[in-house]
Amino acid sequence: MKIEDFNQRLENAVLVADGAMGSMLFEAAGAQRCFEELNLTQAEAVFRVHQAYIEAGAQIIETNTFGANRSKLAPLGLAEQVVALNHRGVKIAREAREAASREVLIAGSIGPLGIGPEVSDPPREEILEIYREQALALEERGVDLFILETFANLDVLLTAVDAIRSFSSLPIIAQLTFSEEGSTLGGIGAAQAAALLAQKSVQAIGANCTLGPQSLLPILEGLAAGGRPLSAMPNAGFPKRVGDRTIYPRSSPEYFALFAREAAAIGARILGGCCGTSPEHIRALADAMRDLKPAQARAAKPSAATAAAPAERAAAKREPESRLWRKMQAHEFVVSVEIDPPKGTSLDRVFEQVDKVMASGHVEAIDVNSGTLARVGMDAMMVAGALEARGVQTIPHLTTRDLNLIGLQAILLGAWSIGGVRNVLAITGDPPSLGDHPETSGVYEIDSIGLVKVATRLNQGTDWAGKTLGGATNFTIGVALNPAAEDLDREIERFHAKVEAGAHFAMTQPLFDPAHWEQFLKRIGGRCPVPVMVGVWPLTSYKQALRLNNEVPGIVIPEPVLKEMESAGAAARDRGFAVARRMLDWARTEVAGAYLIPPFKRYEEILELFS
Repeated sequence: MKIEDFNQRLENAVLVADGAMGSMLFEAAGAQRCFEELNLTQAEAVFRVHQAYIEAGAQIIETNTFGANRSKLAPLGLAEQVVALNHRGVKIAREAREAASREVLIAGSIGPLGIGPEVSDPPREEILEIYREQALALEERGVDLFILETFANLDVLLTAVDAIRSFSSLPIIAQLTFSEEGSTLGGIGAAQAAALLAQKSVQAIGANCTLGPQSLLPILEGLAAGGRPLSAMPNAGFPKRVGDRTIYPRSSPEYFALFAREAAAIGARILGGCCGTSPEHIRALADAMRDLKPAQARAAKPSAATAAAPAERAAAKREPESRLWRKMQAHEFVVSVEIDPPKGTSLDRVFEQVDKVMASGHVEAIDVNSGTLARVGMDAMMVAGALEARGVQTIPHLTTRDLNLIGLQAILLGAWSIGGVRNVLAITGDPPSLGDHPETSGVYEIDSIGLVKVATRLNQGTDWAGKTLGGATNFTIGVALNPAAEDLDREIERFHAKVEAGAHFAMTQPLFDPAHWEQFLKRIGGRCPVPVMVGVWPLTSYKQALRLNNEVPGIVIPEPVLKEMESAGAAARDRGFAVARRMLDWARTEVAGAYLIPPFKRYEEILELFS
């Protein structure tokens, strides 16, 4: 970030920074010899703290690198981990920013040397090298600015500024820590410190730690003499020791908001929290600033649900929100029509036919095939997004054949956020050997059961690796089911595994005889654990029926239906539609819905089933 851009932001708004990192990590991971080490050992814990503050309204988050300088790490045997710990700290913060729904700045956190007052500071050249090493590592990985914080020694802080300015032109926030009497450890007052810092190229001067909110206000008044924008990040209050823990008072978020208003009136342009503060304090602070400068606030006030910790939200189970699911839950019979994506680039014909189907009033949704028989066509998720944009509810099929785990998650996230897709059918997919590219290989890192697990985790706000995302999807997850499978035991076993993995509903292979469903239902105990949509396919000729029965995997047409089609002769198409109507009428009394397969992609002809 350019200094002039940062200065412009400070002129136009009060920026909200995050709160305590160490006390939050203590709650999440317990006591540590070095909280910065968690960047390597428990990155997810650090990520969740960042995310909690972002969701609370923080516009600036600090990397978990406060003590990641060589001077503090050497006594722990971690001196050679300076670069790794700082690099990783920035990476985690960047991941949290990338998951955010709005812009967030990343401040590279740099703290004091960790040397007690009874020990002499190293020579200036050594201090310069210590801070140059850390700051270089932070800038290399992409911080937007630096925040030098909790410095009790003004000379060391000034040297740290010089170390950064020896190579960097990023903005710097320089913060000291003061005693309750208003002076640094060396006895320097706020006004004098501000005057010396103002001679350096720092963009904001401030105070953090040690003091609680109200005690920090007089310090800010003294710092204002420096003529620079102010930053203020107080503790929640004065701490006390309880056993081996440092406990901070439970100062109310409302109390913190009151402080924020007073600090802003003094001239603070960066407001956050230090030890003992939490996302609740930052949320209150952000709300206070939103009321103060409403034009600068773009994020909506978090609801009680979003105020919960990310881990708690991830574990919470939500009901799907799609119209399809709501109708199923209301025991309303639902009907969808299956379409194949076009092989070319135009969707005009699909739009025209889908419009006719939806205008009938008989159809709730359009389900979109994905590379059926492993043949190339437009991506089902893309087609679904285009239809959703026209107000058509969809159930796109997603296979594990064409994408690895990263790609599957990426397309689901995009379909949810950009395409507006709310339902998805998870299938393994036909192998490439069946299609027009037999020389290619399928990916198949997971099967349909694994894909259900992937979608379920996204619904819980985490990815496959367990990393928390910036929000959660809420797909209604469908799975395929074949009640007429040759190996029905295996089909039932896999079906139960899909339901256990998180499936909400199932769509069967096309059925031509209720007996297949009744046999399946009996084998699973008489009751299906999830709503089911039965596949209904109007046959158009005896030869078609023979081919489907003998050549298409998973489709079984009973002998009586074959004979019925054969005896119909020239009227086979009418007989095929009559069989389909019987199945549709039966489905209305036995299952949650039906999906209809139009003959030869003539989608509007499927409406004959309702005449």
